[in-house]
Amino acid sequence: MLSDNGRQQGLRGADLLADVLLAAGVKRIFSLSGNQIMPIYDACLDAGIEIVHTRHEAAAVFMADAWAQLTRGLGVALVTAAPGAMNALGALYSARCSESPVLLLTGDSPLGQDGRGAFQELDQVAVTRTLTKTSLRPHDATSLLASLQEAIRAARSGRLGPAHIALPFDVIQGSTADVGPCDERMLAPASSPAREDELTVVATGLAQAERPIVVVGPSLSPTRTGTLLETLADRLDAPVLCMESPRGVRDPALGELAAVLSEADLIVSLGKSVDFTLGFGKVANDRCRWLVVESDAAERQRASTNLGQRLDHCFEADVMSFARALADRAPASKGRDDWRRTVSRRISARTSAVPAEGGADDAITSADLCEAVRQFLAGRDESVVVSDGGEFGQWAQAFFSGPSRIVNGVSGAIGGGVPYGLAAALARPDAAVVVLTGDGSIGFHLAEFETAARVGARFVVVVGNDRRWNAEHQIQLRDYGSDRLVGCDLGEARYDLAAKAMGGHGEYVTSAAELAPALERAFEAGTVACVNVLIEGLPAPAGSAH
Repeated sequence: MLSDNGRQQGLRGADLLADVLLAAGVKRIFSLSGNQIMPIYDACLDAGIEIVHTRHEAAAVFMADAWAQLTRGLGVALVTAAPGAMNALGALYSARCSESPVLLLTGDSPLGQDGRGAFQELDQVAVTRTLTKTSLRPHDATSLLASLQEAIRAARSGRLGPAHIALPFDVIQGSTADVGPCDERMLAPASSPAREDELTVVATGLAQAERPIVVVGPSLSPTRTGTLLETLADRLDAPVLCMESPRGVRDPALGELAAVLSEADLIVSLGKSVDFTLGFGKVANDRCRWLVVESDAAERQRASTNLGQRLDHCFEADVMSFARALADRAPASKGRDDWRRTVSRRISARTSAVPAEGGADDAITSADLCEAVRQFLAGRDESVVVSDGGEFGQWAQAFFSGPSRIVNGVSGAIGGGVPYGLAAALARPDAAVVVLTGDGSIGFHLAEFETAARVGARFVVVVGNDRRWNAEHQIQLRDYGSDRLVGCDLGEARYDLAAKAMGGHGEYVTSAAELAPALERAFEAGTVACVNVLIEGLPAPAGSAH
């Protein structure tokens, strides 16, 4: 451990790393082993840090992402060099878009062999720089400590997101005798209190507007902030909506959002990117004014570019601090009850747009399946719902908007459902954790059923199996016609049997009458479970952006 008088002779960079992680509150990391990170595994044994050993590097990052969202702490993924690091990139991009504080640690070839053609030599920092808030490669024990402090602080400060450190083998294996103790204050998130004059501008603008709407990004979702958004809505007497889907104003969980935004006279963005998800700002009418609060300089520039003269103010501020400061102010004068009720009704209107009919009389629709899961969870004290996949994933998002939900995020990435579910089960062991995923998405990380069974993570994966990549099928059908369908069909795979073979429980459902008993058995199985449900491949409900 770190002492007040420095480190003992003989401790390695790997030991220093483990001690800093402990100081940051990290007691569990997600990892796939490899040559260059074995000293860190050894150090974690002494430090008492649990390593959840996965089957793929991307799965480790997805798990760290979900862990960060549900614990509101730092998620850590540890993978090996070069090919291991590259395998993690897709999930790293997803964590960036989801604004999750993830620390990616990758092994690296020794500094002493740079330029000589070392085993798995690769400039990993150059690759990850655009995907992270900071990407570093320390060159000795002193800079290792500085890099860890900088990366952890960056991941948890401002617009949250991942940070990366490439760890040369000779640095983590080398001595740290000359390195002083970690200053835990350097690990704390940078905080800039909201300025009173800026708070006044936003509060005044909201008080004067007749039809205001506040939109927030993923980092302020109810999963991460609890009841903050409800409190904020009541204090400001204005609708507050979280947007975290790649479908943006067409997010089926937000119903007629596009129509509502078109009627607003003021939109306040608290950390919500003014990007494609908001129609680059064009979703609102030309008379609507905008106020933007954003910590990231690039996002502030994007808001200015897309909004032009409609942008009244763009403040540089930490959105969490700003939102809490707004919520702490005296309640706004009431008078917008009709507007808030109208917005609430129209946001909830998605359910009326869900088609109830399928094909054959006994066929199960996506709506049937989601409703069965919703009813099953209704009696549970605590639940976590994970939504993954393309078309079926959108059905799941339309049905589930509870306080603990993980979606596949603004990136639009699919395949993270099983890793998300595993991390959720470990983070919330008393909760009923269910993953709703399509049969395309389940194939990405099917092997993580073995990981879940091995580490004792109890959760249920419900596969909406329409035997095709339905999102792409629907695009082809709409844009090119039924005679131009190609590359979308999938086979009659028994994902339930695969899960059972890897140590889990499996259920195969082909009729609506079998759904409730299968779900009951799956949740009572005492292990990870897969409920493979044959469904009709219908298009997902969509918001009214058409």
